[in-house]
Amino acid sequence: MKIAFIYDVIYPYVKGGIEKRVWELATRLSRNGHEVHIFGMKFWDGEDIVISEGVFLHGVCRSQNLYSGSRRSIRQALYFSIALIFPLLKERFDILDCQQFPYFSCFAAKFLSKLKKIPLVITWHEVWGDYWYEYLGWNGFAGIYTERLVARLTTKNVAVSKTTAKNLAMLGRHEEIKIIPNGVDFQNFSSIPPSDSVSDIIFAGRLIKEKHVDLLIHAFRVLLLEQPGCTLMIIGDGPERDTITALIHESCLEPQIRLIGFQERHDEIIARMKSSKVCVLPSTREGFGITALEALACGLPVVTVNHPANAIHDLITESNGFLCSLSAEDLADKISLALVHHSEMRNACIMSAASYDWDRITLDIESYYQEVIADQKSPVNQ
Repeated sequence: MKIAFIYDVIYPYVKGGIEKRVWELATRLSRNGHEVHIFGMKFWDGEDIVISEGVFLHGVCRSQNLYSGSRRSIRQALYFSIALIFPLLKERFDILDCQQFPYFSCFAAKFLSKLKKIPLVITWHEVWGDYWYEYLGWNGFAGIYTERLVARLTTKNVAVSKTTAKNLAMLGRHEEIKIIPNGVDFQNFSSIPPSDSVSDIIFAGRLIKEKHVDLLIHAFRVLLLEQPGCTLMIIGDGPERDTITALIHESCLEPQIRLIGFQERHDEIIARMKSSKVCVLPSTREGFGITALEALACGLPVVTVNHPANAIHDLITESNGFLCSLSAEDLADKISLALVHHSEMRNACIMSAASYDWDRITLDIESYYQEVIADQKSPVNQ
């Protein structure tokens, strides 16, 4: 197959969950004998098209700032979607896989799909729904309308979690939504030794309001009344960093809490997880929760919030973690339980993550692409 992935940023030039998924799938599909292309903004010097680990990287336009203030830039998304058209016109693919973010590129992909009769898959990482109003205020209706339009561009939709699939179905997609989750690289994980920097509790993620790191700090204060020697490591950066720093200082918790910024090397995060006991992710908005999966693969029980927009709860069972409410006391109670039982839960945590190995997921996406291509060629669809 000749496969095109479409997303505005490309790993490793920009590192995030979607970029990582596309890269892991692309490199493995390439090793399986397929010709794989990624179309995104150009973050490198030199030629517009380069080959990395067997994958063709297309820089369709110069890189732009992804954010305007604290929000995704509409101008950047429009610029990228327009820039996509000509480079895609020059190639002939068997299938297009367009990531639903940042939405406008999906319309460009649909245009090319229709024009060149190429099957289009849209991969959904989150469905925002009414969250658009929280994100954009009264302008949120435009986000809701755009999201609903994108949901109608193709009948071949992939969701990365059960929660995302359920929310996508609520947008009116009544045909089968294929669930193909994110994964972990078990082979690479096994080669990473634990860090010398030890902690009891670890959080890793972007410091934004929806991650509720402030709630974690309040819960940690409660926990210290029971376990005064406990330590917490917070890895990440984002718009809430100053607020979190101030809260740690006001609570006089600098000796117990280490606030570490963004880690350039992902292996360093995994090493720090391996030297911790429990991973706590009190988020109320996750399309999948790859950090939680990585923590499970490292043998850490995960404590997270039982919230309908938090897809991490799809990963949690009685044997690998705990669900809590948005209460500092309840969160502290569940963290305490996880700390007490983390050793006996270790094997169950690792086993629960084993089915998410990237090699297995690549076989699933490969099979799905072949089904979609065959369906496109069916006389019924000619």
